[in-house]
Amino acid sequence: MISVTDLRSGATFTEEGQIFKVLKYEHTKMGRGTATIKVKIKNLKTGSTTEKSFISGARVQETNLEKKEVQYLYSEGRGPASPAGGSKVEDRKYIFMDPRTFEQFTIFGTRISDEAKFLQDGINVQVMFWNGEPLSIELPIKMDFKVVVCDPGVKGNSATNIYKDATLENGLRLKVPLFIQEGQAVRIDTRTGEYVERVGK
Repeated sequence: MISVTDLRSGATFTEEGQIFKVLKYEHTKMGRGTATIKVKIKNLKTGSTTEKSFISGARVQETNLEKKEVQYLYSEGRGPASPAGGSKVEDRKYIFMDPRTFEQFTIFGTRISDEAKFLQDGINVQVMFWNGEPLSIELPIKMDFKVVVCDPGVKGNSATNIYKDATLENGLRLKVPLFIQEGQAVRIDTRTGEYVERVGK
């Protein structure tokens, strides 16, 4: 058992047969009253997110996930391989392979709906297993994608504090600086989906 005050971002715990990952942690103390711990959590089995409050001093069942580096191969199912087509990522299955044993396994889109839009063929990711069952993935923090749609770049304008809308090859829409042009590659923070920097020229 661990104290709820240790449920920082990334921590995992089990409750009523479900396993949860903490996405956000907030500690609140009102006057002389008891402090409250509020966390935003993701159910790693269903993919759903919710908020839960605990009284400071409460304890939950700690759980340790097995982490393996695996290779993403492809996806299949009713929806498109990326959000660009408009169907839901949740309708797809994502196939990965352990490069050491060549064993292949599937993770359903409901469990990795936030991460699936960043998957690229052949990329290595960390997969979290619980009792031998693959539940979630961890992406590289920064990844590169090509810009496929954006307004024309402004010649000679290198301003980084003025932004315009752009769409990437994986269907992600975001804000990029004015000097970014279609066909260029940009680096994205996969935790936030935000632009980091231009790749190349």
